[in-house]
Amino acid sequence: MPILVDSNILLDVLTEDPVWFSWSASRLSEWAERDLLVINPIIYAEVSIGFEKIEELEEALPRHLFVRDSLPWEAAFLAGKCFLAYKKREGKRTSPLPDFYIGAHAAVCGYTLLTRDPKRYRTYFPKLQLIAP
Repeated sequence: MPILVDSNILLDVLTEDPVWFSWSASRLSEWAERDLLVINPIIYAEVSIGFEKIEELEEALPRHLFVRDSLPWEAAFLAGKCFLAYKKREGKRTSPLPDFYIGAHAAVCGYTLLTRDPKRYRTYFPKLQLIAP
């Protein structure tokens, strides 16, 4: 089953995060040997902030390791509905969060999500398969 890789996992590895690097790198390596790793434009955009040139980002996220997948329209709809539920629960953000798009993409496509921040995904996407601490 394809694994959608959350941007926090990629950022942990690329920045050698002192707290999360080991866990994130181990999970990424483990799942890359078993399944297809997938990223989407939201994940790509979040990771891109640390790079000056697109060529550098492409080298950090090689296409032979990370399949690029577009966001389905159904995922955008689901992300909006989950954001609305979040706002009704006293959510403080004013625009749809990337996590809602990422979670909706995984849910609509039947992907497992590799993340180190499962709380929001478990709350708003309770049937979503997660790989998380």
